[in-house]
Amino acid sequence: MTKITISEREAGQRMDKYLKKYLSGSTSGFLYKMLRKKNITLNGGKASGNEILKAGDELTLFLSDETIVKFGGVLQQMEKNGFSGNINAQKERQLEQSCRQYEEAYQKNKAVKIVFENKHILVADKPAGMLTQKASPEDLSLNEWLIGYLLANNEITKEELHTFKPSVCNRLDRNTSGLVLCGKTLAGSQKISFLLKNRSLRKYYCLYVKGQVTEGAQMESYLEKDRESNRVKIYGSAEGEDASYIKTIYKPLKVYRNMTLLEAELVTGKTHQIRIHLASAGHPVLGDYKYGYLECNDRYKKKYGISTQLLHASRLEFPKLDGEWADLSELVLTAELPEIFRVIDENESGAEARK
Repeated sequence: MTKITISEREAGQRMDKYLKKYLSGSTSGFLYKMLRKKNITLNGGKASGNEILKAGDELTLFLSDETIVKFGGVLQQMEKNGFSGNINAQKERQLEQSCRQYEEAYQKNKAVKIVFENKHILVADKPAGMLTQKASPEDLSLNEWLIGYLLANNEITKEELHTFKPSVCNRLDRNTSGLVLCGKTLAGSQKISFLLKNRSLRKYYCLYVKGQVTEGAQMESYLEKDRESNRVKIYGSAEGEDASYIKTIYKPLKVYRNMTLLEAELVTGKTHQIRIHLASAGHPVLGDYKYGYLECNDRYKKKYGISTQLLHASRLEFPKLDGEWADLSELVLTAELPEIFRVIDENESGAEARK
């Protein structure tokens, strides 16, 4: 028999989905059979599986240790490796191995700054060059950093990672720096996802673009992504089933002789949206070799060492909220501009003064 107490981080999941994570090697048929026969109970009583779990709920699994280990995926791995020792010892070793990369990511990425944190969410300032989520098994992304941070600060246990993994809620390109929203609990992830979906959480970026932009504008288009090339195209109207509506609002913050510092509001949040919108307007992001001008980018690469887009997620503005989320109500969070932005401003402003 095994007893499981639901933590606040895990609360909000359907019981059957939680069980499927806990016993990942089992079938849905097996789980529902165990529920019908009361071999799996909720707070001492019969459950159907569609209940929404709350913090403090107790699940009791009247199953043998061998069955739980087998359906948890540990026994299969043991058999594959020809291991015949103690099951619980092997389970513990496997758990330690799965957490090693989280701890490594936390230790290796001290440049990540925490801008805001409460019990449900964390907002991090990601440096350029760091992935938001891993692209290959060996990557140490912001997502691994987040779990490593929570483990190091005893905000989540290794065992809880079987049924809930904290994660980032919005993505930035590897070479885009700035604010990333992270869910520490399931409730936090769900709330942020809701605010992003209904577009009530406003996201602003600072960027250097080619040429002089003297007036603000609002751009609306339809975007289509080519997954093979990891490039996007935009159209004035929906061209196909995969086309997504996009909207970007921008305004100049400072105009130089050959470039402009812009602030752009990402109303929708699609892949490369700001980059393709500004490029289509004739003002590509400086350093953007995917959608920009090679000659222009090479010039600034030689001058400032820029090899990637100068795009920074600089500000988040939360809507009015109440109840459990009152501490986020109308909260404004900012991330300081990277050093390269300051260097460019000083040099280009100086060039203007010397004219």
